[in-house]
Amino acid sequence: MSPCAIASRILSAMMLGVDARANGSRKRLLLFIVDYPTTPMALLSLDDTSTRSTLTPGRLIEEMRRAFIDLRDGRFELPQRVALADSGYLVMPTRHRTADSLVVKTLSLAADRDPMISGLVSWSTRDHDRSVVAPAETITALRTGAITGLVTDLVADPAASTLAIFGAGALAADQVRFTHAVRSLTAVRFVARTPSRAEPLVAQLQTELPDTSFMITTPTDRHLADIDLVCCATTSTAPLFSATELAETVHVTAVGSYKSTMHEFGADLIAAASAVLVDDLAACMIESGELIDAVDAEVITRDDITELVSIIDRPQRRGGGDGRSSSPSGSRSRTGRPCISWPEPSSAEAAHTSVC
Repeated sequence: MSPCAIASRILSAMMLGVDARANGSRKRLLLFIVDYPTTPMALLSLDDTSTRSTLTPGRLIEEMRRAFIDLRDGRFELPQRVALADSGYLVMPTRHRTADSLVVKTLSLAADRDPMISGLVSWSTRDHDRSVVAPAETITALRTGAITGLVTDLVADPAASTLAIFGAGALAADQVRFTHAVRSLTAVRFVARTPSRAEPLVAQLQTELPDTSFMITTPTDRHLADIDLVCCATTSTAPLFSATELAETVHVTAVGSYKSTMHEFGADLIAAASAVLVDDLAACMIESGELIDAVDAEVITRDDITELVSIIDRPQRRGGGDGRSSSPSGSRSRTGRPCISWPEPSSAEAAHTSVC
């Protein structure tokens, strides 16, 4: 699914949230460049903090669900992204037909920069009576976290409470936050090649989730047999673990790889999975190395892969986090096999795969 389509839903929801605040005591909100809403054109410029403060993870997950429903129902116009030669610049436009609103995401990519992705996302109406500009890095992290939360809510065991996350980069913290929004996490285990990179993340998350225990381990000291949920947020070119290391019932999400040469897990996990779920099959078959190799090796076929839009109306199974009740009816039961999910890969966005 186009990252801009999701950004359109997120920024539209943010504008609704801003509208609600504008009816209250504050007229100048967040980082307004001009007064809102009294001027002919209101331009809202958000930084990371103000973007995150506008909507809760639970609301963003709901907007993500609506985005996939809109995608299924043909409400998005999604032209192919434009890559400007070898410059590392990318431009991605998306139009929401029903709202007649436009989102344009512009990015620059630099492997030797931290963060690797830098850019802006802009949202506007046809009359440009209101516009929003937000950092692409933040929208990317929120978008990826929200898809993980949505997929986890739809297919993971409602009683799942332990998470292992590989990687300590820009996407990692939001993977924890959005997973916790749908499953009350009692324990989170970071697996990082450089543990010092995970330490600030753990310190921040511990203040946000005081009832959750955190641990940092290295890849050579990983232990996954007692883990309910596994998230891969790396750019690894070699599998991070084998299927035999996992519990019999586990949900695995992969969000890190964006090139066909990257492999966060191997064909053994895909072969063992009870379900393989992706957000965009066409995109994943171009850029998800794990899936490409598994299909080429006839471990699975394209027909064995499920797209998220086909199950988006399934009742959600919330087991905690945001306090909403579980709705297990209509959800497939687990049979002692892993489940894998992939959201769409992109050199500008995180890939997303879910193996169930």
